[in-house]
Amino acid sequence: MITCTRRLEWDAMHRIPRHESKCAAFHGHRYAAEISCHAPALDDRGRVIDFGVVKERVGGWIDQHWDHTAILMEGDPDPAIMALAASNAAHGRPVYWMPVPPTAENIAAELAAIAERLLSGSGVTVVSVRLWETPNGSAEWSRDRGVDG
Repeated sequence: MITCTRRLEWDAMHRIPRHESKCAAFHGHRYAAEISCHAPALDDRGRVIDFGVVKERVGGWIDQHWDHTAILMEGDPDPAIMALAASNAAHGRPVYWMPVPPTAENIAAELAAIAERLLSGSGVTVVSVRLWETPNGSAEWSRDRGVDG
């Protein structure tokens, strides 16, 4: 199988409700995601997909929804949540609400679903998303290797 991978980076804050350590506090990361795609055959230029298509579609979505904002859990009980959301909105950066804690694992899975939707119709299948939360810590979502598309 031939895949191609596009790396995308952005800055965002989050917190993990009920975390047993310092990640329970609001904090930020320089996130990086590696999105790997597969196609049944290379195109007439020898590519799985043009890297620029992934950058435009998925990177554009990240810029709009995740860059320089907060990725938070719906129903987070922290009393500062609503003030933070209001402050971000006032600065034109809406909070991205997830139904689950915004861990690296859950953000990787969320980005995989988003990338699949944004790249639908391009002839590729998203086979993995590796999300780097720190330079030495990442989580990976991957498609069952026995399933194509």
